Amino acid sequence: MLFNSYIFVFLFLPICLLGFYLPSNHGGRDRAATDKLFLIFMSFWFYGYFNPAYLLIMLCSIGANYLFHRALSARPRRAVMILAVAANLGVLFYFKYYDFFAETVNAVFGASVALNHVLLPLGISFFTFQQISFVVDTYRGEVRDCSLVDYALFVSFFPQLIAGPIVNHGEMLPQFARIGQRPVRWERIAEGFGLFWLGLAKKVLLADTFGAAVDYGYADIAALGRLDAVIVIVSYSLQLYFDFSGYCDMARGLGGMLGIELPVNFNSPYKAVNIVDFWKRWHITLNRFFTKYVYIPLGGNRRGAARMYLNLMIVFLLSGLWHGAGWNYIVWGAMHGALYVLTRFWLKSVKPRFAARHGTAEAVGGPAARVRRAVLTGVSRICLFAYVSAAWVYFRAADVAQANRMLTAAVRGPVRKISMDLAECFRLDEFWYVIKVLRLDDMAYSRYILLWVMLGAGLWLSMAGRNAAERMKRVRYGAGSAAAFAVLALWCVLSFSRVSTFLYFNF
Repeated sequence: MLFNSYIFVFLFLPICLLGFYLPSNHGGRDRAATDKLFLIFMSFWFYGYFNPAYLLIMLCSIGANYLFHRALSARPRRAVMILAVAANLGVLFYFKYYDFFAETVNAVFGASVALNHVLLPLGISFFTFQQISFVVDTYRGEVRDCSLVDYALFVSFFPQLIAGPIVNHGEMLPQFARIGQRPVRWERIAEGFGLFWLGLAKKVLLADTFGAAVDYGYADIAALGRLDAVIVIVSYSLQLYFDFSGYCDMARGLGGMLGIELPVNFNSPYKAVNIVDFWKRWHITLNRFFTKYVYIPLGGNRRGAARMYLNLMIVFLLSGLWHGAGWNYIVWGAMHGALYVLTRFWLKSVKPRFAARHGTAEAVGGPAARVRRAVLTGVSRICLFAYVSAAWVYFRAADVAQANRMLTAAVRGPVRKISMDLAECFRLDEFWYVIKVLRLDDMAYSRYILLWVMLGAGLWLSMAGRNAAERMKRVRYGAGSAAAFAVLALWCVLSFSRVSTFLYFNF
């Protein structure tokens, strides 16, 4: 079931909220158990709506991992923990990587390993990593005994089930223990409601509009001029930004409506000034997972600088492979890893010596210094955005060859006027009506107005504007804000006709 669908907005969500809050005539443990079971049922409905077979796979995964948890709680044996991790990775490998592995073996060795063409269950990467963290933390003694009900809710909680965040036991189980024990907080529900609709607006009004231009460009790269290719590349950077950040906002908003605080997973990454800062802001919980369960066990920074840089590179290659079974994802991970290692080397070894010899701009006060810092920050953001956008090409492309063609078109393609067909991808009927009312539609380049308006708005919102969480903190609840969110909600619902799935569902 999609957040951006009629069945979710008009059926699933009302039933979920009413069922969770209305049975208030009982309390204590009975109320808590009823509410948890109700949320589990709703989460199973949400997940099983895509495909009942997906639900069966998730139920088997929950059952097996809970048995591992019980075994490790009774006797934390290393062999059992390794078996649990291997079993989870084995399932993930079969569904997500078997065909990629078979194709690679066939290409390299001329073998004829049969492909299974297994349909990838939605969200399997997310709930598999979440369960790996749970069983490893159980082995480490960080998880107390957990009931099957709490564990099932921990894995299946629908706001974050499909595309994260990848939550851990420490931030979720204590909240589950308080379900049914606290009074309804209407302001928190209202904040969650507002955050949900802001996230949905990012998805259906912005991400899907940029996505139309991206689909057009990748469908026929040979027909793109140089500026066309640049616009397509930038559009994908903005599509992915608003798609993923929109999902994260919706997930946190839905959690807030149910009294559950989900961790921040996305914090304006295009405002970052370097790649290290970027990865503190993009997919924060995935970065946290790889740090705790891969980077630190590999030795982290405890075995010298060279080993630290190698460990970082391994993490980024694994991150690329986690996102998708293809060499293009590995190239994407390698590009981020290489820049990350170089940046860490600069920050750790070069910059301190440079600052000791020449001083830093931060040490100098006055208007001139502030202007210099602002200029350097702006240039850094633009350069990082350009690099990240180039890397996103490998993330979006079907394979490395297609990505190379798109980058070549952006650098060496023919110089000509922007394609009218590409400009039409940005033509939203509601905005085009405004242009007609202002009598701008007779201008020679009127078809390009919305293209530049959408690109400008997307770049400003992602690189300079307040994000949804920051905007919600400034909201003053009343008739005005209620009317504004009602209009936004209506606008989003009327845009469901061009509905599309979230990009991170693929990973």
